[in-house]
Amino acid sequence: MREPRPGLNFARNRALREARGEILAFLDDDVIADQHWLAGLADAWAANRDAAVFTGLVMPMELETEAQIVFERRGGFRRGFDRIRYGPVLPGNPLYPGGAGSFGAGANMAFSTAVFRKMGGFDEALDTGAPVPGGGDLDAFYRIIRAGHVLVYEPRFLVFHQHRREMAALRRQYRRSWGFGFMCYLSKCIKNDPERRMVLIRLVVWWFKHHLARLLGTLKNSARGDHSLAPSMVLGELWGGALGLLGGYRRSQRRVEKIRKRFP
Repeated sequence: MREPRPGLNFARNRALREARGEILAFLDDDVIADQHWLAGLADAWAANRDAAVFTGLVMPMELETEAQIVFERRGGFRRGFDRIRYGPVLPGNPLYPGGAGSFGAGANMAFSTAVFRKMGGFDEALDTGAPVPGGGDLDAFYRIIRAGHVLVYEPRFLVFHQHRREMAALRRQYRRSWGFGFMCYLSKCIKNDPERRMVLIRLVVWWFKHHLARLLGTLKNSARGDHSLAPSMVLGELWGGALGLLGGYRRSQRRVEKIRKRFP
């Protein structure tokens, strides 16, 4: 089945409408599933029949270039090697569940088809492709947790990801996906979830303070000859975050409305 409207979340929602199974899994086109991927998902589901979302471990397919090594040193997409069950609260984390990237990555995730359909699926103004290449998975995880459902991270639900090989491509990823896309997602949450608004605003403040501190750290390291993470990477992420916070989500909504009119 082909989805004519451009944008990742348009395609994901088409899959959600057409799905006939109880669990619907999504894989990005730059990953390869491990031979035990399906068994890992099945085991996690059998042990957590009430879960609405499953995320899995994402390991590097290769570490051959500087860009791939820099990305993995920063943490990559790894979220550990233990199964974790997330519910409405997380003791010791007052900003939960706003930093939804801790749940896993959209490159490897699976949803209860019935639950996610009732929730309206993915926000088509996020993960739109080049204009907003991120935030759609975070928004889905956040909404499901806020609705009182369970999310399970399962490391045996494993894929291998083709990290970007060139530094220029990695810089764009820092700026657009993790800066711009993340702040578009948070802007939406701040607007639509008044109960958690102050917590989300504190998360925004923390994010900018954290990245400013990282920027200063990379500048000091570069002065000492340590170029493991270029200041331009962090600066690009900060700049993308600022643009996303200053109306990025609303601009994306207007763009998506135009797409819907072109493809009724």
